[in-house]
Amino acid sequence: MDLFGAEIKPATGPASLRLCVLASGSAGNCSVLVISDHSGSSFWLIDAGLSMRRTRKLLQQIGLGEQSPRGILLTHLDDDHAGRSTLDGFGEDVPVFMHKRHLGRASREGRLFRRTELLADGLKLSDSCSVHVRLAHHDTDGSASFRFTLEDRSRRAQLGYATDLGRPTAELIDHLRGVDILAIESNYCPLMQEAADRPRLVKDRVTGGSGHLSNQQCARMVRAIAPRRHVVLLHLSRQCNSPELAAREHRDAGYELFISSQTDPTPWLDAPVRESTMEPVRAATIFEM
Repeated sequence: MDLFGAEIKPATGPASLRLCVLASGSAGNCSVLVISDHSGSSFWLIDAGLSMRRTRKLLQQIGLGEQSPRGILLTHLDDDHAGRSTLDGFGEDVPVFMHKRHLGRASREGRLFRRTELLADGLKLSDSCSVHVRLAHHDTDGSASFRFTLEDRSRRAQLGYATDLGRPTAELIDHLRGVDILAIESNYCPLMQEAADRPRLVKDRVTGGSGHLSNQQCARMVRAIAPRRHVVLLHLSRQCNSPELAAREHRDAGYELFISSQTDPTPWLDAPVRESTMEPVRAATIFEM
């Protein structure tokens, strides 16, 4: 499987969803979603945990120049996902969407940005594309996971984005099942986590069911979700994981695997619309190995 080094350029052709992960990890997370349909193309940011300068530089690198996103969707409000200067930096014309459960924290911490909008169960992003939201068990307020659906007559493209999940749940699996592209966290190797020189409190937070997914938990979730085309692994720990260890859990999989990094964008991952009447993919349960 080709994990790194592919040419980065927007896809062209029929209606589609496209994803590029600009950076992912504890030093900052930001991804680009491009929606192309009969009305044209627009892009959204998923999280904005990089500096404004670096975000602009990476947008230039992937061919989006000085354009601004249609909006920014936040998974949650940790600094590595919601950088204050960047969220304010795009100005009042770019709304920032956060889940309604995060509003209390946003108010307490001064994180109500120039134009803050609330997410509940979902949102219409264009005439043809919508996003549905479920909260995962991350820390106190949870982390929003997204399922994007682009519909063009009887055809459909779907993309799932889920990070900082805490633990696998049947609800999250059902929420993301059968998407064309799945971006999902694979944060740590349990052996490296246990051996790491870090406080026990930190280890317990990461592994205790409200922190992050291990490589093995991620792989079990992916098998249960059964994505059709591509999987990109997010938020690998620099201290307690490696791309090789994360990829090992996905050997002989029926999808193309990519691994995000803190330093380089992924290739563009493309999900063109397909006939939605196709036979559904058989998905494993979370308990199947």
